[in-house]
Amino acid sequence: MSKYIFAEQFFLENNVTGPGYLEIIEGKFGDFYQEKPSTGNEILDYTGYSVAPGLVDTHIHGFKNHDLMATDAAGLNVISEGLLSCGVTSFLATTLTSLTEKLDQAVKMVGDNYKQVTGAKIKGIFLEGPFFTEKYKGAQNPKYFGDPTIEKLKKWQELSSGTIKKIALAPERTGVSEFIEYAAKDHINVALGHSDATYEEAKLAVEKGASIFVHTYNGMRPLNHREPGMVGAAMDLKGVFAELICDGHHVHPVAANILMNARGRKETVLITDCMMAGGMPEGHYELGEFPVEVKDGAARLESGSLAGSVLELKDAVKNVVEWGIATPEEAIQMATIVPAKSVEIADDCGKIAPGYAADFIVLDSSLTLKATFLDGKCRYQTK
Repeated sequence: MSKYIFAEQFFLENNVTGPGYLEIIEGKFGDFYQEKPSTGNEILDYTGYSVAPGLVDTHIHGFKNHDLMATDAAGLNVISEGLLSCGVTSFLATTLTSLTEKLDQAVKMVGDNYKQVTGAKIKGIFLEGPFFTEKYKGAQNPKYFGDPTIEKLKKWQELSSGTIKKIALAPERTGVSEFIEYAAKDHINVALGHSDATYEEAKLAVEKGASIFVHTYNGMRPLNHREPGMVGAAMDLKGVFAELICDGHHVHPVAANILMNARGRKETVLITDCMMAGGMPEGHYELGEFPVEVKDGAARLESGSLAGSVLELKDAVKNVVEWGIATPEEAIQMATIVPAKSVEIADDCGKIAPGYAADFIVLDSSLTLKATFLDGKCRYQTK
């Protein structure tokens, strides 16, 4: 028998509708009805609330004191379960630049265990590095940087059971064009970041098949009126996606708005770049091999440089609305269907549509998370 979710408002892929009733059939979305279904069906009543797709975080390193580079199957599950409190129901497990052997271990661990997690669903792996350059290294360790090699990517894809969905590199590295062409043919989405590339170098990478800019503005050559650089490429090139960390620390709201206006909100991806301190008290943690202090809502290296974030994706959605740079519908799309499209997983997550897994969130009028559902079952609820 079907059950139904009643709410005042539903955020669908291309429109907002409601009030009405959303059908759930054996853990999947059914149809939407404006009229109350026949008696005998279970109805979950969320009068005064809105229903949106579960959020999709395509760039997240860790949560609840666990980091993808230093955890095991149990820790992976802690991250997965913890993300339900952030409204996230799907994510890409994200690595850091490290020794090849450590990356081998990390991708194999995820590949061996991603189907067993019991919380937010792992839709693949994002390899953030190690093919970067030092000038904009951020919290990546430059001693492990190098030129991209197809052989390494083949090995990682094999070790991960074919789960790599995205890999980041700097366009100015040697061998980039051949690497991008190979990755694109294997449906591995190539992202550009931690780079001092010129506009033309970035443009060539996109022409070869790169399609995402990593945490735009951060870790890349800035916009200059004589050399548009990586930021200029992220704003100007056609048919690409641009990530943004909207925590109020990484990017000023005005700069975020400029990018959204230039890129378009259907090609802007809200991500967290969250590290292990997400969901934890302020204090001292690690990101890769670097000590990190979390204070006043920001994670920083000893040098003072930002080191990932402690941002929760539900808060990024709220922030861009409160900053006045996105409507609620746009904000939710930038955290659901847009990231899903950016890494080619929109065929099974990121929207409310018949046949999709019934992964969704319930929000109040201020976009504060009320509940997270996975496969039609409530898995997280605020008090």
